[in-house]
Amino acid sequence: MSVSDVDKVFGEEMVALSGMTLHVHKGDFISLLGPSGCGKSTALRLIAGLSHPTRGSIIWENSDSDDNLGVVLQEPTLMPWATVEDNVWLPLRLKGKSKQAVRSDIDEMLAFVGLQGSEKSYPAELSGGMKMRVSIARAMVTRPRLMLMDEPFAALDEITRFKLNNDLLALRERTGCTVIFVTHSVFESVFLANRVVVMATRPGRVVEELAIDTPYPRDDAFRTSSEYASYCRNASHALQKAMEEPG
Repeated sequence: MSVSDVDKVFGEEMVALSGMTLHVHKGDFISLLGPSGCGKSTALRLIAGLSHPTRGSIIWENSDSDDNLGVVLQEPTLMPWATVEDNVWLPLRLKGKSKQAVRSDIDEMLAFVGLQGSEKSYPAELSGGMKMRVSIARAMVTRPRLMLMDEPFAALDEITRFKLNNDLLALRERTGCTVIFVTHSVFESVFLANRVVVMATRPGRVVEELAIDTPYPRDDAFRTSSEYASYCRNASHALQKAMEEPG
């Protein structure tokens, strides 16, 4: 998938994105890192097809992008009246598949995210981290080739966030999906990604891309390594430079 020289303008003067170009390769884990207002979420919405570029193009390998796409937002947006398993079943139900026919898919995905035994629970009975796990399972149950994640762990405490970072990488390794992940966190972006794309604001644009060459799988040992600290320093410097760049 390629984002080629994309502009997004709201109204007559609000330039959310300017000249954004991003080439996404199979198996990439790309973090979009930047300050508020730099167009990270706008870029994700454009890729998801929820909005359209003012100029430029977004090109998929094939036209059937909807069947290859999963989206996880900052808020889990679960149906409060539905059980965990029914929330995960939703995208398959919308495709006309009965719960019985996809029971093994639902159970497998709930096992992937560590929610065995919670199938009959309702969202009000779950912690914030568990709700996010349901949201991830719902997005992954269709086996998308590309996952778009818009700051899904931003509202969680650090311990839960670290755990979900680990689990996300494990899930990605098992499914082989490509991920584009929006974050404000230098530490999260470096831990997760093989490519950190740094963006600046006014207008939103890509100003630098950093390769994180540490192989997967990554674990807590990587978080405490000198290599990780070095990558975080480089990403912090790139982000600071982006925040100081004139619009």
